[in-house]
Amino acid sequence: MSEKEPRKSGKKFFILGTLIFIGGILFAGAFSVALDYTNTTEFCTSCHSMQTNLEELKENLHYNNAYGVTVGCADCHVPHSLAPKLWAKVMAAKDVYHEIMGTIDTSEKYEERRWHMANLVWDKMKASDSRECRSCHSFEHMDFEKQDRAASKRHKWAIDKGKTCIECHQGIAHTLPEEFF
Repeated sequence: MSEKEPRKSGKKFFILGTLIFIGGILFAGAFSVALDYTNTTEFCTSCHSMQTNLEELKENLHYNNAYGVTVGCADCHVPHSLAPKLWAKVMAAKDVYHEIMGTIDTSEKYEERRWHMANLVWDKMKASDSRECRSCHSFEHMDFEKQDRAASKRHKWAIDKGKTCIECHQGIAHTLPEEFF
């Protein structure tokens, strides 16, 4: 009888291991679906306070253009690599807090905080060397001959000075705060 006990024990570990493996796959799949869903513009703008951002984006060349390319919130505001993306999701909890607290639930409150919010985003983008911009745009692939002279000159200057996209392109997708001017 003692010979049968190790077999039962081995079978239990196999079943347990299989269940853990299947559970891990199911968790990873559900986590991936949740991550993808929270990166949709519909999810990002489901809060009342983000409607201003959505309306500004819709009027922008990044959203409405002749090429049919549409940029969503996550394209500019969420890193594409997993670790920075997960950190961004954790930090987004503050947005939920401010939605619940009504920090920017009126257009007046929104405008009062626009400068502060813009600077937070600009600082983050500058610190990451405009990583999200560079997932679509890069100096290396720019054809300076096809750009107008002013843009070509500024892009070459930015390369020489080690500038990043957001240092020149604030307000590219949203209205600039009055304090900017």
